[in-house]
Amino acid sequence: MLRLSARMRKQHFHPKMHKGETSVSVVAGVDFGTLSVRISIFDKVRGKLGSAVAEYPLHSSPTDPQLKTQSHDDQMSALTRAMHEAVRVSGIDGHEIKSIALDTTGSSVIVVGENLVPLGEYYLWCDHRAAAEAAEITRAAHAFQGGTGFEGIDWCGGVYSSEWGWSKLLHWLRHNPDLRPKFVTALEHCDMVAATLCGVTDPNQIPRSICAMGHKWMWNPRWGGLPPEEFLISIDPLLAGVRDKITGHYNTSDKIAGHLSAKWAEALGLTPGIPIPTGAFDAHWDAIGANIRLGDVVNVIGTSTCIIGLSDKQTLVPGVCGVVPGSVDPAQVGIEAGMSAVGDVFAAIARRAGTTVAALTEGGAHLKAGQTGLLRLTWDNGDRTVLVNPALGGVTFGWNLHHTPADELFAAIEGSALHTRVIFNRMEENGAPIRRVINGGGIPKKNAKLNQIYANVLRKPVLVPEGDVTSLGSVIIAFLAAGDFPTIEAAQNALCPPFKTFLPEPTEAARYDRLFPLFRDAYFALGTPDAPPAALGRILPELQSIRRDATAAAE
Repeated sequence: MLRLSARMRKQHFHPKMHKGETSVSVVAGVDFGTLSVRISIFDKVRGKLGSAVAEYPLHSSPTDPQLKTQSHDDQMSALTRAMHEAVRVSGIDGHEIKSIALDTTGSSVIVVGENLVPLGEYYLWCDHRAAAEAAEITRAAHAFQGGTGFEGIDWCGGVYSSEWGWSKLLHWLRHNPDLRPKFVTALEHCDMVAATLCGVTDPNQIPRSICAMGHKWMWNPRWGGLPPEEFLISIDPLLAGVRDKITGHYNTSDKIAGHLSAKWAEALGLTPGIPIPTGAFDAHWDAIGANIRLGDVVNVIGTSTCIIGLSDKQTLVPGVCGVVPGSVDPAQVGIEAGMSAVGDVFAAIARRAGTTVAALTEGGAHLKAGQTGLLRLTWDNGDRTVLVNPALGGVTFGWNLHHTPADELFAAIEGSALHTRVIFNRMEENGAPIRRVINGGGIPKKNAKLNQIYANVLRKPVLVPEGDVTSLGSVIIAFLAAGDFPTIEAAQNALCPPFKTFLPEPTEAARYDRLFPLFRDAYFALGTPDAPPAALGRILPELQSIRRDATAAAE
């Protein structure tokens, strides 16, 4: 299914040209999401020319809710359809495009055989079948070398996740004994797409993204790249020799992955040989498109939330998804955190109610902070940060006989904001100060109420880009590959739209200051398997007190 979004020279914002600049490159930015691929075509002078979206299926199982896979062929077919349509609605010849940059979801892992032919489908980022393997990796990392531990576990927050590369690969090795002899290597989605388009079939020539491998595979030059062989074997002997098979060229996104092959140039209607920069995860480039700068944090809010920060220090933060130099801006240290379900939680509430998120948001537009009397822990798909626990489920305190679906949605929005405050506190407590908060992704563009709640809960101004920045991050990287801008910052200055700002409301923020300790206590008491006894008896009475005060203030 193809959805079109043509913007034939009708721009929300225009690039800012500087004296002496004469290049007029046209580039394509590609963003592979969970269910579709979006391509945006930009001209350096005229701005966005057009875009197109092509969808692909997500495969799941009625008997295993943790299974989420996708076909590489389906995704490449969608890329081809979207590219032809994006070129058509842009009113250009595809051969005018000077570079193409691609980001993807992650950790989305595919195992391949000879000539990089897939031996199955992608383990999508939201596939949680490898929970047991992740727990084994965490235990082995802390027990390594007689309890000294493997340093890499500290750089990914102290807990390894079922969403990440080594756990998914180990799960595949254990559950596919007949295919093990054919195993050549495994790739992240962003690296597989780049290798495919560049015609790479030799595993030693694979372009590997430091963004992907640093955040999800414990890659770091400090310990020689990937985790040591001795450590991997201590997890499971099946991993013997695998380290030597995860070969290739490891680079940041300012380096070229390769050049478009003749085969794929013909399929896409582009020119052979145009540069393809090293890829990255969608959230990291979304942060670039949202105009992230040093000291900023971007909440990329969609089906889940990926929280991206930039620092000039390699500060380790327990419970986050990784601290990786060069993963966002090659010149800075990238910090990643997040929540496993946000938009998916909102959509599930609306689906159960037989309505839409927009309708429920409208129905709760009058509600004030804490007025529902509900406290919602949005663990419906487990916890990514800071507990890294996929075994959790959603929890709601305070139900009565009169609550409505609009109340539940409002409480879920509050819960996602309160969870974000837990994450921000963890970052700031560990030496990663937050200067600005930017809400990116699709949901903040459509839900002003959410942005205001976040500003009140976080007690910080929340900035939301005014223009359409979907796939703008990949466009910026494509312009760098084409040589049009010297730095990411220069491209951001020219291409990123202004912000709309949501300021904290003092009365609402003060009420969230009362709600937050209740959330924090429940979060750690219920979400930590070995948590000490906690007195939670005050939660329900305090929720009622907050509800009464909010109702009185609204009258």
